[in-house]
Amino acid sequence: MSSVAESINKSVKSVVAAAGGSFLLEDRLPEEVFTLEDLSHEQQQIAETAARFAHEQVLAAVAQIEVKEPGVMRGLMREAADLGFAAVDIPEEYGGLGLDKTTSALVADRLSAVSSFSVAFGAQTCIGSLPIIWYGTEAQKERYLPRIATMELAAGYALSEASSGSDAMNIRTRAELAADGKSYILKGEKMWITNGGIADVFTVFAKIGGEKFSAFIVERGTPGLTFGKEEHKLGIRGSSTCSLIFNDCPIPVENLLGEAGKGHHIAFNILNMGRLKLGAACIGGGRLALDLGIRYANERKAFGKSIAEFGLIQRKIAACATRLYVMESMTYRTVGMMDAALAALGEGAAHTSKATQKCIEEYAVECSILKVFGSEMLDLVVDELVQVMGGYGYVEDYPAERMYRDARINRIFEGTNEINRLIITGWLMKRATSGQLPLLAAMRRLADEVTQPPTFSDEDESQLLAHEAKVLDRLRKIFLLAAGVASQRFMAALQDEQEVMADLAECITVIFALESALLRARKLSGVQRAGTVGLSTAATVAATMTAAFAEDALAQVEQAARRVLAASVEGDMLAVQLAVLRRFVRITPIDAIGANRIIAKHFSGVGKYYL
Repeated sequence: MSSVAESINKSVKSVVAAAGGSFLLEDRLPEEVFTLEDLSHEQQQIAETAARFAHEQVLAAVAQIEVKEPGVMRGLMREAADLGFAAVDIPEEYGGLGLDKTTSALVADRLSAVSSFSVAFGAQTCIGSLPIIWYGTEAQKERYLPRIATMELAAGYALSEASSGSDAMNIRTRAELAADGKSYILKGEKMWITNGGIADVFTVFAKIGGEKFSAFIVERGTPGLTFGKEEHKLGIRGSSTCSLIFNDCPIPVENLLGEAGKGHHIAFNILNMGRLKLGAACIGGGRLALDLGIRYANERKAFGKSIAEFGLIQRKIAACATRLYVMESMTYRTVGMMDAALAALGEGAAHTSKATQKCIEEYAVECSILKVFGSEMLDLVVDELVQVMGGYGYVEDYPAERMYRDARINRIFEGTNEINRLIITGWLMKRATSGQLPLLAAMRRLADEVTQPPTFSDEDESQLLAHEAKVLDRLRKIFLLAAGVASQRFMAALQDEQEVMADLAECITVIFALESALLRARKLSGVQRAGTVGLSTAATVAATMTAAFAEDALAQVEQAARRVLAASVEGDMLAVQLAVLRRFVRITPIDAIGANRIIAKHFSGVGKYYL
């Protein structure tokens, strides 16, 4: 292991690799989670280098990127590779850096100043290369990974088809073993392939004999492989997106990736990392958009003063900053848990690709949460950027228009947000029924608790953010109430009730979001007592954003739970369950307007999003 990797790994020593989804039932201590403030010196340097490259090189070339000026995207990706960014996830023995998942997410975050570049480079370093890293044979790794690390080879990932987007297992591309047994013959078409026009090597999914879902490494130049025209897209116009057409393409049998019939493991495990990195990229995009909005609000004068002084503009800045802070908190908490789990494997034989995949898969629900929350956070921020800039935000001369268009794709690829919401609830309920997560027991305990009269004992308000911790506790109970009633009503058929599943996913997402924000705020404070003098500005603002988010979270979860209860029971039973729900949401609200003013004034004063 390199000295850089060793130094980075020290930062996860106190982090607990909690079980995936356990945030619904277990409390964590601040020192048990990883936050942005825990980055090592080496990670901070990597982040600064990536951010500088994104702003000085990528953002400076945005006009050429957007019109796909020949050689520009590929040249920038090669420059990024020269700085080591294409090699972060590739093991050292194959020419990579073999760094941790936190640094990998950090690079995705800081390189996302221009979405077209972020998407192209993300495909290269994540879904394009990870299938070979995790599932390739020794010969495949030696053949491709060193050249992917240097960007000598650009990589792509070909799963989607015209008739199978979210329904990935329904692909029609076929692979037949040739008569001589030396190759597979591919026939079919893949759609919407990122880097399709520039990639040299693709991971392509097809069904052997029309049945065995499998993956293959396919090189550009393979006989029978042709490419469709570049798609003219709403956003991310500078990234290459086109179809791949396979007309009796001979693929050497040694290019089968993994086992025949086991391609679904590759597809779904790779998508977990794709969702995580997409969430990280949304952070970088949101940060840039908010910075532009703050700068414009400070400079724009109306009615004799800066519009940043207006309450409704402050509300927008505060809402965007709060969501961005929460997304950061969830993302780096998740990769911190992954790194802690990977560190526990140790070195040598135990730390195999299969073991790595298992560690990542443990946090599949968190990855889906990050994808959903991050993409919707970015949508909010770019929408408010356009609104703050008014007419200027709507014209192509200013970046807000491009950022607004670019953000829309994030809710579609790496699995639509609708599909990911079903994954979130479905994954957790599957764990619950298998006994891996004691959700069912928690639901039964809550059912017993609500039959008892409410207690009116004094709450312990001595801890920092005690009110928000109380909200978190109530959110968990609301989820258990709604999930328990829905499970009892629909049982195994719950998976077919998509609206109920989505509303439960909303509750789950908000719980993870609030707890992550709360733990980070407490960790920033360095103390646990409320009213302690001498809190840093960062700690004060983080606590205020956590409080503001908690206020919104309670309302959001209440509405979702009401819908679930009304869909699951009726009559007197519904009245009883709604009465229980009212008991849980009966919490004195904070001064949300005052909190938003504190948040907005801080960031307007700093001139950007910075804690």
